[in-house]
Amino acid sequence: MKFIASAFLAISALFILTPLSAQQIEARPTSNPVELGKINWLRNYDEAVALSEKTKKPIFILFQEVPGCSTCSRFGFGPLSDPFLVEAIEDNFVALAIHNNKKGEDARILKQFNEPSWNNPVVRVVNSKGKDIVQRMANRWSPEDLLSTVIAGIEKTQGDAPKYLTMRLAEAQGQDNIKEANLSMFCFWTGEKEISKIDGVLSTEAGFMHGREVVKVSYDASQVSLPSIVNEAEKANCATGVFVDDDYDLAEVRKFTDVKNVKKAGSYHKDKEVKYYLSKSSYRFIPMSKYQQAKVNAAIGSRENPNQYLSPRQLMAYKYIKEMSDKKWTNQINQEMETTWYNLLDEIAMKS
Repeated sequence: MKFIASAFLAISALFILTPLSAQQIEARPTSNPVELGKINWLRNYDEAVALSEKTKKPIFILFQEVPGCSTCSRFGFGPLSDPFLVEAIEDNFVALAIHNNKKGEDARILKQFNEPSWNNPVVRVVNSKGKDIVQRMANRWSPEDLLSTVIAGIEKTQGDAPKYLTMRLAEAQGQDNIKEANLSMFCFWTGEKEISKIDGVLSTEAGFMHGREVVKVSYDASQVSLPSIVNEAEKANCATGVFVDDDYDLAEVRKFTDVKNVKKAGSYHKDKEVKYYLSKSSYRFIPMSKYQQAKVNAAIGSRENPNQYLSPRQLMAYKYIKEMSDKKWTNQINQEMETTWYNLLDEIAMKS
């Protein structure tokens, strides 16, 4: 039987969104070439310096070939269109794009910074005097590389990087080391809530396997071992069985845990109500990464504030969704974030 504590009733009423300052959200640029992604860029260095001096924000300079090679295009499609990187760059820096294959003003700035023309993307974070704040980013074009550079720039000038950004970095870094396992228990809704709290777990999903309720766990194997996950889950009565494909993992679970029901994974199908606690709150309408969904679901189910895992723009979107309560919103659980997110931001920008 699925057990839901009566204390969960009206859980979303526990969280009051702190009013945000009137942050102006620009609509997504419609004329950006693919190489520049979805960021609203300045194109004049002197204007960027003046704005940096006024706002006390460092300048984030993208030296980019436009039109460019496949590497330039992939960098625009990928990291420069990632919702969290777009938000972090626009909110924490003065964003400046310099075309490295054009004459005039662009060529002048290339010479000033001793950057080559017709080059792959280069990122520099500088102060208003043009001095580098963090290491120049060149020949590195993955989301992890750009996230690390952005986080370093924020930490050098503002202190600790926001949690949503460090979570995005952990999520990106974990992609090359993701493994899956299925843990059975008496209630997979409780299981999703408890297992999502374990460091290194990136996503969870409630489902069925071998006739049991299970939580499908995706985790970063470079950060946490399966036996560690199982032992932590067992403390919350969320690991009566472990079903996994990898023979090595089966042997490790048998050796380093007390779970007796350990066997090969079988046929799996997900439950119709994954992320139960999230699914009963208005937070379900906010586009999130899967890592965020796992953490927000756990926070709501544990009567903690889920806002700690969301970005300022996601919190603004939540406030907007609550205000537009008469509109029919779409459940975003397990949905890809990007397209819906930018459509929602454009709507908010038009209303602001």
